[in-house]
Order: sequence, then structure tokens, then C-alpha cells
Amino acid sequence: MFQTPGPLLTRETAEAMRAAQRMGAAEWAGSLDLGRSTGVATLAASHWTWQGIRYPWPARLKDRTLYVRDGDDWAPVSRYDGALIKLVPTPWGAPTFEIDGIKMLPTARESPFEDARRKVALVSPRGARVLDTCGGLGYFAACCLEAGAAHVRSFEKNADVLWLRTLNPWSPDPDAPDAQGRLALAHADVAEAIAGVADASMDVALHDPPRFGIAGELYSRHFYEQLARVPRRGGRLFHYTGSPNRLTSGRDVPREVARRLEAAGFQARPALDGVLATRR
Repeated sequence: MFQTPGPLLTRETAEAMRAAQRMGAAEWAGSLDLGRSTGVATLAASHWTWQGIRYPWPARLKDRTLYVRDGDDWAPVSRYDGALIKLVPTPWGAPTFEIDGIKMLPTARESPFEDARRKVALVSPRGARVLDTCGGLGYFAACCLEAGAAHVRSFEKNADVLWLRTLNPWSPDPDAPDAQGRLALAHADVAEAIAGVADASMDVALHDPPRFGIAGELYSRHFYEQLARVPRRGGRLFHYTGSPNRLTSGRDVPREVARRLEAAGFQARPALDGVLATRR
């Protein structure tokens, strides 16, 4: 079961609460779980109270950082183990995450959750068995469950990303009652784990790999052949690619990926910021 971290603070939220207290307000109404719900905090000079628990006012907080209570202090939701990984707030509520400063989800024009919802809609997951190759914060999986998928089988290689999910109110919890046992999340590298997924056992696949320079094996002919083995005939795939190098070199990565998927057994075409394919 995912943990309940308590309130999540951003600099803007903390400053709004503190400003209200300094102006003499006894309460502040708002969200301390990134927009998933709203509530009321009671304010005092030395502390504030949320859902019956007293919290000290934080010291100065940084921009673009989420904070969670850790013992007697407020700690950023980040870890360093060879690379700095952190949960990053967005104007849309649902956070993104970064690895060494590289943003992993698009947030320029809309919420990363809404972005995932549009992509999931392309594959029509209602009633489907879904393979989610690179689970990340779980937004693809959450949108599939929301759309009525029968079951989602999800893999995530990075243990620190799985830790971020436990603190992110927008990430789906496989053990939550509303998941109804429909989400299976494995800590595994899909490049290897896909060999254990049975032939034609899925109706839909969603493939959102890291960029090619980080995980080139997930763009390889071998992996695409494995990916083609898993869906039933007529099964749909959305493969996120983005458009790297298009401005600097004119390279059309979506069309390159579509050609490789065609060679592996799909019919494929560019769609949104990736490729939509159907198993032949």
C-alpha cells in the first residue's frame, strides 16, 4: 500500500498561508495535495494545523520543489543516487518529475495528466488488457483505469521513480479500493521482463520510454518485435517519441519509429507526439 505523506508544500502555498496568518486570518482554505482535494488549515503564529495535526512553519522554500514532512523538518521530494530525481510541481496540479534537471513529462501547454488522458484515448482501453511498458508516475495507468480498462500490467525500472509515486497524490495505488485489483505494478526493466508476457495476451500497449540516448534498447528492432508479439491481432499501441533533434537536424523521429514498428509487424503512423500502431 502506498504511504500517506501528509501535506505537500510548495513555496507558493506556504507563502499564501503565512501571508493569511500575518494579516490576522484564523484559517486558510486550499489544497495541500496538489489539487486532489481542498480543506481548511487553522493558523497560529508558531504553527498551523491540518486535519488535526500541528505543523511548524517551514523555513524558506525553493521554487519548483515539493516538500513533505520528514521528522522535525520539511524535506524536498527528491533523491540522489548517481542522478538527482525530484517531483516537480506544475500549474496544473499533477506534478512532473525530473532526472538531473531533464523534465520527463510535457507540461508546457497542459497538465501531464491531461496529456496522458489524450494519448490513452487513442487506444480506447475500455474493457482491455493493457501493457504499460514504462510506468513512470503512473499517469497512463491511471487514465486507463479511469477509462474502464479490465487490467493494466505496468513495469517501472527506476526504484526512485517508484518512491516518487508513493508521495504523488496523482499516481495510482495498485492496492487502493478504487483500483479494484486491476493494476499490477512491477519493479522491473521491461526490456527484459517483456519476455515473460505471453503471446497475444494484451489488447492495448502504451510505450513511453526515456529518450533514445538514455534507453536506446527500448527503440531497438529486437524490442519492437517483442512488443509486436504481445498484443492480439488488431491490438493498438501508442508509442511516445516526442520530436528530438527536429529543429537542429531535421530528423523525424516519429516517422523513423513508425518504419521500425512496421518492420516488426505493426501498421503505424505518427499521431500527437508519437506513433499510433495496430498489430497486423
